[in-house]
Amino acid sequence: MKLAAIHLHHRKQSRSAKDPYPHPDPRVRFLDKLILAVAVVFPLSTLPQIFTVWYYHNASGVSLITWSLYFLMTIPLLIYGIVHKEKPLVIMYILWLIVYAGVISGAVMYG
Repeated sequence: MKLAAIHLHHRKQSRSAKDPYPHPDPRVRFLDKLILAVAVVFPLSTLPQIFTVWYYHNASGVSLITWSLYFLMTIPLLIYGIVHKEKPLVIMYILWLIVYAGVISGAVMYG
C-alpha cells in the first residue's frame, strides 16, 4: 500500500512538470513519432479478419463473445487516454473500436 502511495506521489509531481514537446532529446522525439505510427498501424493488423468476414461472408471461427469483450474493454482504455490527454492512446483506441465494431457486425450478419 505504501509503495502505491509513493508511486502516485511521484506521478503527480511528474505530471505537474510535463516534458517539453517536442522533447529536446532526439531519442525521445523518435519514440514519440514511433508510438504515434504504431497507434495507427497496430489496429490495421486486424484487417485480414475483417476482410475474411466481409468479403467471403464467413464468420466461422469468430467468437462474438470475445470480440464484444475486446470492444467493451477498450472503452475504459479510451477514456483513460482522453482523461490523460494521451493523443496516441486516443487515436489507437478509437481505431480499435472501429475495427472491433466491423468484426462484430460482420459476425452478427454472417455468423
